[in-house]
Amino acid sequence: MSQGIGVVGLYVRDQDEALEFYVGKLGFRVHTDARNGDYRWLTVQHPEQPSLQLGLFKPQEPVLDAGTAQTVREIVAKGAMPPLVLNVDDCRATFERLRASGVEFTQAPEERYGNVDANFRDPSGNGWKMIQNGRKPG
Repeated sequence: MSQGIGVVGLYVRDQDEALEFYVGKLGFRVHTDARNGDYRWLTVQHPEQPSLQLGLFKPQEPVLDAGTAQTVREIVAKGAMPPLVLNVDDCRATFERLRASGVEFTQAPEERYGNVDANFRDPSGNGWKMIQNGRKPG
């Protein structure tokens, strides 16, 4: 029996805005974009990691009640959710490319703990840490 994680969900303020960011700026591809009434199942995937999808979900009913959905939107907007990690081969070059495409960084590339990393947020407030692993296999 095969098991594994197929979709990791991420709450976003506006799915069209998130789609433009993740596809247009980060280079992800649309995997699924399906609607059922007001509910939209929208997933994207990194082109080099096709077995894992990132779900760009709007906090809304029927998954959450109206009050909880509002609270979740506020928490996400404050950047209070745990950051996601994007592994890259060259943090500085990727930083320059993404910054040129309009990604707003909260931290420029820095060396620490044998790695180079930088931070950015998506339009909804979700934090990302971009890491270039400098450690050699031992």
